[in-house]
Amino acid sequence: MTYRVCLVCMGNICRSPMAEVVLRATLAENGLAGVVVESAGTGDWHVGGPMDQRAAETLAAGGYDGSAHRARQFTREWFDRFDLVLVMDSGNLRALRTLAPAGREVRLFRSYDPAAPADAEVPDPYYGGQDGFDEVLRQVRAASEGLAKQLAAELR
Repeated sequence: MTYRVCLVCMGNICRSPMAEVVLRATLAENGLAGVVVESAGTGDWHVGGPMDQRAAETLAAGGYDGSAHRARQFTREWFDRFDLVLVMDSGNLRALRTLAPAGREVRLFRSYDPAAPADAEVPDPYYGGQDGFDEVLRQVRAASEGLAKQLAAELR
């Protein structure tokens, strides 16, 4: 059986696609290339469009390729497709918990970063400068490492 993870932010053009690309690479580095990683947004504003150029450039500077990304919207039916649904912030956490079937867990992505405080979020860099995108990359790398370690222990 294939294990599937979905990462969710608001528009699926900055945080969640950056996290998708980094998590996929981190899992591969840890021998978990078979884990399927996808991303989506809670909103539909950017569906079909590419990743924000600043996000793509930040990933490229870090050695990652986000060029294939196209934004999608998370819908209730997606809960049936994924084993783990992770969100970037409390607003999207509330949105997906409202949408989720009874008993279905949705967590903050940074909860997998052992150095992050409780309820830590990945802040939206969209309206800020490059430093915000750099910070998102640092945060998603840390959370990806933590999640990879946990999945390695659980799935092997």
